[in-house]
Formats: sequence, structure tokens, C-alpha cells
Amino acid sequence: MRAAVIVFPGSNCDRDLARAFAAAGAQVDMVWHKDTSLPADVDFVGIPGGFSFGDYLRCGAIAANSPICGAVKAHATRGGYVLGICNGFQVLTETGLLPGALLRNAGLKYICRTVGLTVGSTDSVYTQGFETGQTLHIPIAHHDGNYTADAGTLQRLEDTDRVAFRYTGNPNGSAGNVAGILSDNGRVLGMMPHPERAAEQAHGNTDGAPLFAHLARALTAA
Repeated sequence: MRAAVIVFPGSNCDRDLARAFAAAGAQVDMVWHKDTSLPADVDFVGIPGGFSFGDYLRCGAIAANSPICGAVKAHATRGGYVLGICNGFQVLTETGLLPGALLRNAGLKYICRTVGLTVGSTDSVYTQGFETGQTLHIPIAHHDGNYTADAGTLQRLEDTDRVAFRYTGNPNGSAGNVAGILSDNGRVLGMMPHPERAAEQAHGNTDGAPLFAHLARALTAA
């Protein structure tokens, strides 16, 4: 499996994400935002957390218009796999690869702590090794994680089993407790919590590691 991790000015979880991919068996390339193409034969693209371009305008808005995002969108359109975490989720909504938007937390404060998540859908390579309703404990670290969408979009996400993860307690005001959602084909996942920060024994928690292992196993089998 070959993975590409996109790096923007202000990314601060890029190496964490690359390490999680590598631990799952991937060959990892770090790709600068000004590049116009992804490495040949890349299977998977990761868009990390952080504060791309200082979160000016809207979180992820400038990053979504970087040269590399044209290649990321083309990769997703071809049916490639893309994972956006925290700021990466914001970038995915700004590119239109995922619906909705991430707004300021309902409490108007930055939140950094481990939260409970329940697995909402197991119909994806990311979640197929979990059980529906299973509880995970994954860190969050964001100021703009309040997932918002119109009623029709929220209903479509529910009807098509595209809510990958929900908060067990809603830390940021997200509609429907949404913590992560999938694209129509289930190959693009955006989530605010950081599984790469709960992927090694040294983290004190490995609840996030299976997500990367499930992905690697599925792509290796394919």
C-alpha cells in the first residue's frame, strides 16, 4: 500500500499521520501543497490536522484551493481513498468532496481532550473491522468542529449509512452528534477526532490503530 500525506503551511499532524500509516504497513510519501500531482500508484491520500494557512478566511478554505487539491479531487473521483482528519475534514468539505461545513464550536472555545465515539457505520474500509455501536476513545483538538448541514443532507447521510462516527457526548454542538462522515462511495472519510493520536502504546491508547490496520488489510487484499 502506498500512501501520500499532504503537507500545508500550518499542518501539525502530518508526521503523526505518516507514522500511523507506516505502522500499518504503508510506504508513505510526504507531498507539499504546491505540488500538482500525487506520487505514481498512490492508493491512499491522508490530509492531516493542524491549522493550514493559519485558518484564515474559513478553516481549510485556502488549503482547498492549493495546487495539490486538484490532484486529490481527481484521485477521489477515480475512486481512490482519502482520509481527512480534523483540519483535513475541513479541507474535504471546502473542496466539495464531503457535504456540510465545520463551524465554530458551540461553546466558542478550543477543545483538547479524549472523547467517546460510537461506530455508526461499518460499511467502509475504515470501519469494517469495528462493530456498529462499538465505543472508541479518541482525542479531539479543535476550535471549529461543529458539523453543520441542512436537514436534507443530514437525512441523506442517515438514510445511506454514511455517518461513520458519532460523539457519545456532544463536545462541540455537531448536528446529530456527527464526528465523521463518508462519501457516497464510502471511500472518502472525514472525521474531527484524531485516530493517529491513539495508535501506539506510547500514546496510552490504541483505539485508533484498527482504523489504519483495517484500511491496510482491505487495500492489500484488493
